[in-house]
Amino acid sequence: MHRDHTKVATIGNCKIGGGNPILIQSMTNTKTEDVQATVAQILELEEAGCEIIRCTVPTQEAALALREIKKQIHIPLVADIHFDYRMAIAAMENGADKIRINPGNIGDGDRLQAVVKTAKERSIPIRVGVNSGSLEKELLEKYKGVTAQGLAESALDKVRMIEKWYYENLVISIKSSDVNMCVAAHELLAAQTDYPLHIGITEAGTLRSGNIKSAVGLGILLYQGIGDTLRVSLTGPPVEEIKSAKAILRSLGLRCQGVEVVSCPTCGRTEIDLIGLANQVEEMAEKYAEKHPDVHLKLAVMGCPVNGPGEAREADLGIAGGKGVGLLFRKGEIVKKVPEAELLSCLQEELLRWEG
Repeated sequence: MHRDHTKVATIGNCKIGGGNPILIQSMTNTKTEDVQATVAQILELEEAGCEIIRCTVPTQEAALALREIKKQIHIPLVADIHFDYRMAIAAMENGADKIRINPGNIGDGDRLQAVVKTAKERSIPIRVGVNSGSLEKELLEKYKGVTAQGLAESALDKVRMIEKWYYENLVISIKSSDVNMCVAAHELLAAQTDYPLHIGITEAGTLRSGNIKSAVGLGILLYQGIGDTLRVSLTGPPVEEIKSAKAILRSLGLRCQGVEVVSCPTCGRTEIDLIGLANQVEEMAEKYAEKHPDVHLKLAVMGCPVNGPGEAREADLGIAGGKGVGLLFRKGEIVKKVPEAELLSCLQEELLRWEG
């Protein structure tokens, strides 16, 4: 399934849907009212590769802070709204490029209509969000609990609520911490609507477990062509979400930029500290990628000098270690043999000279 036919939504200076590149999103964990701290975190996320940022707006002070925050950042700013429709309106009046709401907890029809009216006047997209933890009682009873069918139906019901006021500048998101349920719900939704979809596995967990769940769930969806923006939700520093999202997109060929490090598993033939060496190379690659955001490069770290270059033939640069010595290779061809202690520095020198 390829959803190139989806509607296009414009968020600030970015376009999503309709075959546009899938954009990486994250959310600040600072108090939005603290402009300095929030801006500092957003700038760090921008440098890591974040392309859309969301901030919570629980108060009028937070809504007012958006105006100052927006002046100091360079990516679209999304306001996350819960319960109080006035926060949604205030956020849009203070420069939010998109708002995220759950129409089910905004209030009665008049309140939702007021939000839609402001969005329409300012051409601001509305992200309609549905979460497995807030599914309506009627749907829980209908499907005997939280189900993929209930999530998809809830999202479409809320979209129809907004469409009746002739507004279709919408993005849809449905979230669940259950990977199978989340995937199934997105598949149902993708087959029934052509609105852009924001995808993610919510409450995925810590860096280790959250990355695994997110990679599995998002990988299945992206492979099917489902998803126009994504967030890897982790219990950890937001910058880690960006690193993981970029890796997921690269692994599916949906992003070319960056430095990918491939390394072989250790085995009985390994005679160097391959684990330590691979970690050092990965750290070096991250620093290089930060300074060269448009680079497209694959590095290999192999533990066997006999098979290493051949196994990593598709890598641009690589090293393969043996007992006391190692090989430096480019595009699968051996460049030179060096002492084991010099492998990392030789690779770094070659990387600095890299011209593609």
